[in-house]
Amino acid sequence: MNGKSEDKTAIEIGLFQALLPIATLILLLAIAVAVFGDATTGGPAQIALIFAGMLTACIGVHRGVAWKALEQAAVDAISSAMVAILILLMVGALIGVWIASGVIPTIIYYGSMILEPSIFYVASLLLCSVISVAIGSSWTTAGTVGIALMSVAGAMGLSLEMTAGAIISGAYFGDKLSPLSDTTNLAAGLSGTELFTHIRFLLWTTVPAYLVALIFFSFASLTVTDIVPADQIEAMQITLTENFAVNAFLFIPLICMFLCAVRQFPPLVAIFLSICIGAIMGTFHQEGASESTTMLIAAGNHVQTYWLAAATGFELDSNNATLNELLSRGGMVSMLTTVWLIISAMFFSGMMERTGILQRLLVALLTFFKKDGHFVSGAGLTALATNVVASDQYMSIALTSRMYSEEFRRKGLDPKNLSRVVEDNGTVTSALVPWNTCGAFMAGTLGVATFAYLPFCIFNLMSPIISHIYAAVGFKISKSSGEVTTTSRA
Repeated sequence: MNGKSEDKTAIEIGLFQALLPIATLILLLAIAVAVFGDATTGGPAQIALIFAGMLTACIGVHRGVAWKALEQAAVDAISSAMVAILILLMVGALIGVWIASGVIPTIIYYGSMILEPSIFYVASLLLCSVISVAIGSSWTTAGTVGIALMSVAGAMGLSLEMTAGAIISGAYFGDKLSPLSDTTNLAAGLSGTELFTHIRFLLWTTVPAYLVALIFFSFASLTVTDIVPADQIEAMQITLTENFAVNAFLFIPLICMFLCAVRQFPPLVAIFLSICIGAIMGTFHQEGASESTTMLIAAGNHVQTYWLAAATGFELDSNNATLNELLSRGGMVSMLTTVWLIISAMFFSGMMERTGILQRLLVALLTFFKKDGHFVSGAGLTALATNVVASDQYMSIALTSRMYSEEFRRKGLDPKNLSRVVEDNGTVTSALVPWNTCGAFMAGTLGVATFAYLPFCIFNLMSPIISHIYAAVGFKISKSSGEVTTTSRA
């Protein structure tokens, strides 16, 4: 088809046609959850996304979009997620190598000695918060410290779902507030807000949400009763020392990862270096490395072990069933289902954007919001809905910011209202959607299904709730002149 007919597509699509792919996807996902339960993201969700994407493509072709243009849109959408996919594969390799080299066993050993169950959940929240603020990345936080905390929680018999919730809550607190965070800079930049003005205004919703999370996980930590008895933890520690050379030097790969993140190395580079350092440390510390007569053979065996661990994961065969389950994981292959989910989601996203359906839905939303508070809340709902439909937090932030920025100015609303509401509803909720790149990453990295950890992501749930309460009562809605609707200023 010619360019003229394609340019008119977004205008020509009716609201009913635009809603049809969304309704189909919701219906298919609901059926998948009802039939397959926790196994939804193991294949059924991918099929639902592909089917809905093909239905969207059919609507696009019917409205005059060339099939070649749709194919290119799918390629472009999937290409935009390639860095996320590569990071996922690297994290899988990291887990496998860090187990095989003794890094994660060492963290479990010392962690079970230091972290008391009565403070574990709140300590996980605080630790991930501090690290995420320092490095500005929720993914790096979850992919390093998060993995270690999940391992310790599993060894101590604590709830993996609640631990994942504490990790994600802390990780996204930093991702939302850190001046090093890409989403923080993106939200501020696209809305036309100065970075630190944006961060200061974010505190009004972020601090209350974080306090709720802090209280929740403090109470959850104090009420822990179902834990592994002390004698079983001691037996587990003995098993660890029998199967791995536990040594404080094996914390070096974790420290190196943190330093790389602080120095703002690209995540792929930081993870790759940490894998290599872990393998080197394991070669010198694990069994066989000290036998000088067979040093070359031992080194060759280690290379083979870490190579396979990076590709297919590590498998522990000990007399402790809990440890066997805990430390038999990792490898790039363990992330392939998650990669499949991201590819399927981005295919659907590409079809929705190229056909003009996504833009048609967003434009329809504008007609429902008249008052300032409703308008601000509507921008938040748009960011949240885009997270679900477009399957990517960056697209959620970008589309919502581009769509509403002019309208905010026209209504005399300070752009920092937009940057804050986009972060409150777009950044933090991305981890709560199984087929979003962030939800898929967290589930794949932490080993807990998205819907299983979702109820415990207190910070991520409270941020949009508080944002909409503020909008409903007109609290902290700033006019472009600098005047706010309350007596306090951001």
